[in-house]
Amino acid sequence: MTNNILNYLPYKSSFLFVDDITSLNDDGVIGEYTLKPESFFYEDHFPGNPVTPGVIITEIMAQIGLVVLGIHLMLGDIKEHEGFEMHEDSFPLLTSTNVDFFKMVLPGEKVIVKSKKQYFRFGKLKCTVEMHDANSELIAKGVFSGVIKNAAVNSK
Repeated sequence: MTNNILNYLPYKSSFLFVDDITSLNDDGVIGEYTLKPESFFYEDHFPGNPVTPGVIITEIMAQIGLVVLGIHLMLGDIKEHEGFEMHEDSFPLLTSTNVDFFKMVLPGEKVIVKSKKQYFRFGKLKCTVEMHDANSELIAKGVFSGVIKNAAVNSK
């Protein structure tokens, strides 16, 4: 089930920032992503000296730390996952973030995101999320909150 959760993510290839989920339970998630040097955002940020934009770092943290965990928790409420689909109108809604950055991320680097649930109630999830590099150095940390709108159970 751990990497099956990736099938439910509502992102396409150029904006999917999750390679692997190494740990997933009701209390948190750990996942990995390796930044591809050919990614669209490196071309102009900064020419000749590419650096991962903070908004992309935040997005990676949100996809792994909030959206993956949120979908897992939603699936936990549905006993039979087979009938669950992300409706085509579904989208993750990030309601708030507070992120501190400590280190740059360069093209080709692998990052590890660790998220710990603070609460999940009334459809809202709040987590503390950290991103580390392959040497376990802290890149960024923050608090993320959000919901997934219009998720639906479709009967087939």
